[in-house]
Amino acid sequence: TDPAVVKNYQAGIGPTFEKIDKLPFWTEEILVSRVSELKRLGAERVCFKTGPFDPRDLTKIIQIAIKAEVDLITFDGAGGGSGHSPAKMMNEWGIPTLELESILYNILCQLRHQGHRLPQVAIAGGFVMEDQVFKGLALGAPYVNLVAIGRGAMAAALVGKQVGNLIKKGVVPKHFQRFGATFEEIFAGVRDLKGIYGGKAGEFPPGAVGVYSYLSRVAKGLKEFMALNRKFSLAHIERSDLIPLTTAAACVTGLPTAAEIAAELVGY
Repeated sequence: TDPAVVKNYQAGIGPTFEKIDKLPFWTEEILVSRVSELKRLGAERVCFKTGPFDPRDLTKIIQIAIKAEVDLITFDGAGGGSGHSPAKMMNEWGIPTLELESILYNILCQLRHQGHRLPQVAIAGGFVMEDQVFKGLALGAPYVNLVAIGRGAMAAALVGKQVGNLIKKGVVPKHFQRFGATFEEIFAGVRDLKGIYGGKAGEFPPGAVGVYSYLSRVAKGLKEFMALNRKFSLAHIERSDLIPLTTAAACVTGLPTAAEIAAELVGY
């Protein structure tokens, strides 16, 4: 706003400015009122999305969600920072997903024992493959009901779109040629989609088919992990399905290591 700075900036003199918006300072009163307003306006579901904050803030967020009767809270773990942060902050600030979910489990367990009716809880932050999804569901069981996948699905959409565009141009990447040369031959998900939507499935954007194929792979892989553990419903996945392989992981999660389980079994 300084006229001299404005003049210099327009002349290409001085630093380049980057605007980073202020974070909103929500209070319990504001959030509860806002949720109530949205429901009056016809919102069928209201959800919270938050990041890897101080445990005291996580507890407060859950307590507000309980009071406001929101349907879902998504907690997003991060090794550092957020998506709107300078690069160094991305690497140095935040709570990794393993630590975040372990903290959440203890908070949610305490609130449940106090008699509170908990909302559904989703965990996010680096989940890409089916083994990670199984671990995420198990580590937070029975309070974490969902695992959110973000970048993995976006990557599948991008790759699907790029490969689809190449096929349209008659250029099939070498590592895909063993599957065929057409859209329907290379994108296996089209076969499944035809069973749902009929012939229209062949007209779907390749990016969308890429996302469907990727999530189908994750879903099928998750079912295999569940079947191998004799858990034929998501409700049966529990924390005892996980065994930390290091003392560090055991310390963070509060779960016994394989050695500790063996010692308990044989009584030494």
